[in-house]
Amino acid sequence: MSRSESSWRFAPLWGALALLGLAFVSLSLGRLGIDPGEVLAVSLRRLAGDFTEAPSRAEIVLWNVRLPRVLAAVSVGAALSAAGAAYQGLFHNPLAAPDVLGVSAGASLGAMLGLFFSLPVAAVQGLAFAGGLSAVAVVQAIAALVRQRDPALVLVLAGVAVSSLCGATISLIKLLADPYTQLPTMTYWMLGSLGAVTLHDLTVTMPALVAGVVVMTLLRWRLTVLSFGDEDARAVGLDVAWLRGVFIAAATLVTAAAVSISGVIGWIGLVIPHVARLVAGPDFSRLLPVALLLGGAFLLVVDTLARSVMDIEIPLGILTAVVGAPFFLFLLARGERGW
Repeated sequence: MSRSESSWRFAPLWGALALLGLAFVSLSLGRLGIDPGEVLAVSLRRLAGDFTEAPSRAEIVLWNVRLPRVLAAVSVGAALSAAGAAYQGLFHNPLAAPDVLGVSAGASLGAMLGLFFSLPVAAVQGLAFAGGLSAVAVVQAIAALVRQRDPALVLVLAGVAVSSLCGATISLIKLLADPYTQLPTMTYWMLGSLGAVTLHDLTVTMPALVAGVVVMTLLRWRLTVLSFGDEDARAVGLDVAWLRGVFIAAATLVTAAAVSISGVIGWIGLVIPHVARLVAGPDFSRLLPVALLLGGAFLLVVDTLARSVMDIEIPLGILTAVVGAPFFLFLLARGERGW
């Protein structure tokens, strides 16, 4: 085993420890500052099942508000980043991402229908998954029909068209929604936020997130082969159609589950996989775990800034766009010659 391979064996462990430390810091920060020692004491007491003392204000904020946000930020960021990496590998397109391919818009449309009809979280998640899967199916169908053009360009343009159509339908739903009860919730939700996430929401959505991420992680070496092209994948005996369907379903599932609890948070699925590729290289056996860790850490930092830097909370979609848009322009200027 070479020295570089030996060091990579422990890279996920060090990354997970760094993410854990970052989460601990995030629990301490906010408009109500909590001493790190108190955070540790409360956490240990809760884990030990000691509820003899009346909870303090800091303990209530820590356990009922910040802990769900921290867990949601890590989960959503990791899921969106993994989905973006999978789409980029499957479609051989450096600009493929849940928001670029219309998956986020389709999932948002499904979730908005659930909010419009006041459905429970599980139904909202199911509609989000159906909307995201339908959107990516339409985009793929368009790309398959228009074969005489550049496939990468057609894929992106089809995603833009589908996203625009979904956006128009969402606008119609907002026009029909109750302006006093439903519309404010829909508008704020479309900007992306984790402010209303509860532990119950996480228990509903976490199985879908975990299932999708586990499937992509277990099959990640096959994704490396698929990224070389269909002919190479068939040459080593892989069922290309079946594997592509599994990865699309898994990536769409985690995107839809993330959208159902956080709203629309763009750019993570586009930017973070490229950063992970710079760190780990093109091999998905390394790239995917790094993308998961970086995505979770990135959204955790963004969410901590969103609720700490100003008296009012900044929607997450605004902050991720501030980072993502310049990086997108950098990709266009660079031309992604490494692909």
